[in-house]
Amino acid sequence: MHAHSHRRTAYLLAAVTILCWSTMGSAFKLTLQHMNYQTLVFLSAFASLAGLGIFLAVTGKFRLVAKAAVKDWTSSALLGLLNPFAYYLILFKAYSLIPAQEAVALNYTWPLVLVILSIPMLGQKIRPLSVLAIGLSFAGALVVVSKGDLRLISLSNPTGSLLAFISSFVWAFYWILNVKDKREAGVKLFMNFIFGSTYAFLLILYTGIDADFSMKALGGAAYIGLFEMGFTFLFWLRALELSDNTARITRLVYISPFLSMLLIRLLVGETIVPATIAGLAMIIGGIIWEEIVQNRSENKALSLSNKRTT
Repeated sequence: MHAHSHRRTAYLLAAVTILCWSTMGSAFKLTLQHMNYQTLVFLSAFASLAGLGIFLAVTGKFRLVAKAAVKDWTSSALLGLLNPFAYYLILFKAYSLIPAQEAVALNYTWPLVLVILSIPMLGQKIRPLSVLAIGLSFAGALVVVSKGDLRLISLSNPTGSLLAFISSFVWAFYWILNVKDKREAGVKLFMNFIFGSTYAFLLILYTGIDADFSMKALGGAAYIGLFEMGFTFLFWLRALELSDNTARITRLVYISPFLSMLLIRLLVGETIVPATIAGLAMIIGGIIWEEIVQNRSENKALSLSNKRTT
């Protein structure tokens, strides 16, 4: 019964997380109608910092921040530069230039970028089938950008598309460094956001704040900060901890970009072009294919190891 309760909680947390992530393409696009991307980075990062601070205070973990070593603060200075500062600065700028559907699809290449960066950073080997899987996903990205006609790729917004694609590299790089950092997740995230919010504040001191400060503007920024940058990350980690099958939980996240398309159509009013769905399906297909190749390779290596020890 205890295991059943944990499993049910894991799926509930995963469902809440996926639903929140699915709304973000629409939330970004709608909130950017009320402020520029620099202001949105600051307001949403500050909202996330406040929310995480309250969470740590309520759970009694705030003392861990006070006990943090100098190396922990140094690490957070770098991680906070990547996320939330650089990642969302690039991503929000992309959303201000291209349709939300394109930004969602192109940003979703990050799991494949993670595989590529893991080769030099983690010393992982890549297999020929993984190369084909990555090629399929990147071909899907080209389909999205060109809207299905590769001859017209130069007519799409090159800056916005490039920024959305670059954001996946920033996130993948952050993810690798974050995994290596063994601090408690909530504490680490809060400390990262102290620095990320500071960087964003210094930026708007230079560029100036540009927002109408309506309820829609402030509510949108707070929603993004709490449910994209902050709490959902903790929900997701907790779901993985409680699950007895992390692979099954992880694969549920592939629902998110397709649900995002539906919400973008309903909330933002964008017409979802068939090429976006086709390209996104290729991107997700490549990710799943690469995961299957990786899992088979790990299982084969485990089987060989077991044979050697028997």
